Amino acid sequence: MPVTRFTPDGLQPHTPYHHVAVAVGSRHIHISGQIARLGDGTPVAPGDLSGQVAQVLRNTARALAGADASFEDVARLTFYVTQWAPEKIGPFMAGIESVVEELALPQPLPPASLIGVDYLFEPDVLVELEATAISR
Repeated sequence: MPVTRFTPDGLQPHTPYHHVAVAVGSRHIHISGQIARLGDGTPVAPGDLSGQVAQVLRNTARALAGADASFEDVARLTFYVTQWAPEKIGPFMAGIESVVEELALPQPLPPASLIGVDYLFEPDVLVELEATAISR
């Protein structure tokens, strides 16, 4: 396995992600920001953060598979969420939890950041996800 994830002693425990990923491999895979759209551009889950989080994870899985990789190869995730507020963590996490089995998401997740932004490129886009993976 090219990516080993862990949380060292002394860092905040019980987070839904690991704090560190050590990646060894020759192929670096960078997935551009994925949004909640189908392949033909149709929006998925308008106005529904949970539904959009699930779809961006599905699209990221599709992009990884296209590079002959999976979430097991992911070293880093960066989520951008519009108009972030702490009360959105429930719907955000529900979106992740809804696709854990479907996408074989590692639990805890790879190291991740959640960045609140005012606006993404179109008004109906509530979340965007970038991923970096390493494979052999």
